Amino acid sequence: MAGTGSGTYEGFSAQERAAMKAHALDQKKAARRGSAAEKAAEAERDVLAKIAEMQESDRVMAERVHAVVTAHAPALAPKLWYGMPAYASDGKVVCFFQSAEKFKARYATLGFSDLAKLDEGPMWAAGFALTEVTPEVEARIAELVKRAT
Repeated sequence: MAGTGSGTYEGFSAQERAAMKAHALDQKKAARRGSAAEKAAEAERDVLAKIAEMQESDRVMAERVHAVVTAHAPALAPKLWYGMPAYASDGKVVCFFQSAEKFKARYATLGFSDLAKLDEGPMWAAGFALTEVTPEVEARIAELVKRAT
């Protein structure tokens, strides 16, 4: 959340408000869909459309992440989550792609929720910075999403 050095609360940033609005729209849209198969197909179309809207560098990475996740963790269903491509099990997000552009960050992020089974002792990574998706990065993503499910 946005704030000042004095510690006073100024509310949510414009990016945070936009993400919350996108999430509300995603929820409304999902509630209107018909059968489970129709919902799944529409959710994947929504994810692909969101990826297509991204700037080129983010789009290229998001396309590769989408391909790797859907190939190596077919149990995870694509869906939008706060306006970001995400992959869920039983409707609950396990991992997501956050473009650098969305929050004006230096790098894109592949993040995992607490549902991901990535535990390694008392501390483990739940988010990974992405600047490009190389074959080595694809292999690492494949391994992570397999473990996560």
